[in-house]
Amino acid sequence: MARELAFTKMHGAGNDFVVLDGVRETLPPLEPLVARLCDRHFGIGADTVLVVRPSQSADFRAEFWNADGSEAEMCANAIRCFLKYLRDHGHTAADEVAVETLAGVVRPRWAGPDRVAVEMGRPVLAPAKIPTALGEGDGPVLDVPLEIDGVTLSVSSVSMGNPHAVVYVEDPETAPVERWGPLLEHHPAFPNRVNAEFVAVRARDHIEQRTWERGVGETLACGSGACAVAVASMLRGVVDRAVRVELRGGSLEIAWPDEGAPVEMTGPAAEVYGGHFPLDAGH
Repeated sequence: MARELAFTKMHGAGNDFVVLDGVRETLPPLEPLVARLCDRHFGIGADTVLVVRPSQSADFRAEFWNADGSEAEMCANAIRCFLKYLRDHGHTAADEVAVETLAGVVRPRWAGPDRVAVEMGRPVLAPAKIPTALGEGDGPVLDVPLEIDGVTLSVSSVSMGNPHAVVYVEDPETAPVERWGPLLEHHPAFPNRVNAEFVAVRARDHIEQRTWERGVGETLACGSGACAVAVASMLRGVVDRAVRVELRGGSLEIAWPDEGAPVEMTGPAAEVYGGHFPLDAGH
């Protein structure tokens, strides 16, 4: 009998995930399998594989596997889907759970039908901890000149448990994201690679964003990236302490009351379908 892997397909503002249940199922080694699962032609198709695991230090543990097979510290859109999956599939009836990640424990909270709020923790502003070579001391790293592709960009950098480079442009829709994104991701200034956000401030409470995700490519949304963009914009004084970040797949609400407070993100989570993936099929 052919072996099959049960999965659920979900998305948060268009950032899509293959969800695997490592609490109820014994999962195979994932690193060699992730690229097949995420392949949009020969697999299920997704930006990331999201894995539900038991935890010794929280209610549950989340793993995030990028489409290229690398493991990420954190994915904020996935954490919203994580709570919806737990509730919809009978793991918990709680409105809030503690979730262990490589970036620490985060606490997604039910915020109404198919909406989840996540306390993302305090942003990391010290360059050595982001990590980036674009600054020193305690930070923040704001508007640092960085040359790529024969152009000098003004780059700000923040970590939300994973590293982000924020570049302000006239219009994200016409920015050369496909060219600049991988150049920033692999730039020597970011030793662990970086997620690159290309943004424009449209009002004190409104930002437009496109994202090139580390290990994935361009995605329709990036929750931790939206938080990093909001933080950088607030530190630059160009937006208020609560903003709507508009992404290609939808909008996220980001609030950061003050520099000693955690960042909070609120946005949608949706289940698309479920199925079984044949592990023995050749590709």
